Amino acid sequence: MLVTLGGRIQTRIFILLTVGLLVTLVVTPFLPARGPLGSAYGVTLRVLVAVLVLGVLWELLYHGLQQFRWEKDWPTFFGLITAVNEGLLIWLALTFGLVPGVGEVPGITFLLDFTAVWLITWLCVNGPMRVPFIHWRFRGGRLI
Repeated sequence: MLVTLGGRIQTRIFILLTVGLLVTLVVTPFLPARGPLGSAYGVTLRVLVAVLVLGVLWELLYHGLQQFRWEKDWPTFFGLITAVNEGLLIWLALTFGLVPGVGEVPGITFLLDFTAVWLITWLCVNGPMRVPFIHWRFRGGRLI
């Protein structure tokens, strides 16, 4: 399957708003965070939105880089390790106060939350998502 830019963006938005949201709701109470649970949810959900917005921007950069590859696509492993650069970008945005409504986030809290969301969403895209969305693979990753 050769995923198109539009397909990657649609898939990213869909998977973060469904699976990513569910993982965030489940993981947040177990994170080492200060303060009441309601404020912890506020922070983790804002970080999820930041991952979504900056991730869509990353897709534009990834698309440009993929044009230099013969297949015009990444190997699956590259899709997994992009978590490193995306995680660093989100962490820097948090550190410099660029994510509205989010104060200081302890590093371990961010690392646990981001890793859980990233890994589970990546696994879903590369596995179970292909079952209910049979034609997703043949339409360049587009859902609509």
